[in-house]
Amino acid sequence: MLVLVPIGITIWVLHFLITSLDQTILLLPAHWRPTWDGSLIPGFGIILAFGLLFVTGAVASNVFGKQAVRAWDNLVARIPVVGGIYKSIKQLSDPVLSENGQAFSKAVLIEFPHPGYHSIAFLTNKVEGEVASKLGDDHVAVYIPTTPNPTGGYMLLVPRSRMMALDMTVDQALKYIISMGVAAPPNGSYGSYGSFASAVPPVLPELRN
Repeated sequence: MLVLVPIGITIWVLHFLITSLDQTILLLPAHWRPTWDGSLIPGFGIILAFGLLFVTGAVASNVFGKQAVRAWDNLVARIPVVGGIYKSIKQLSDPVLSENGQAFSKAVLIEFPHPGYHSIAFLTNKVEGEVASKLGDDHVAVYIPTTPNPTGGYMLLVPRSRMMALDMTVDQALKYIISMGVAAPPNGSYGSYGSFASAVPPVLPELRN
């Protein structure tokens, strides 16, 4: 029975994704939708969805496309309530989904939520502005994702001395978290608390001691 559970869940997820993508065909006017004997032909919606993604990516990557995206962002940002939500989501999605992937640059270990309890976190940025003036320059921002949904979590401001650098990659750490600890990464030579120099990403060289 346990063997059938992952197979069944995989089939269900694939069926859900394929069915959802196939509904893209409904974006076309009724007389443009390909039919066979009065019914929509399965699969054409998936082709249309991937085609739209390809065209959108191609347009957004050129100069005119970037200007159009910028104009759209400015337009949506002026809409009350919606603009604030859109801007917050964009600020999160841009660094996470960007090609250079600099949002989560290093996996670290911190004590959370209580002393003696440990969580894997991701180094995101140094502490700046008013917060830095209150806490000092020895703090950094880290993100602690939840299990099994890593899109929710906690942002903490942690002293460098309370962090331990991990050898595992960001991808390995995410798999470890999403799998609830089942997909453990290979053993590495982890540092001790306060070994922050190796935890600092290349994009934040000014944090090095």
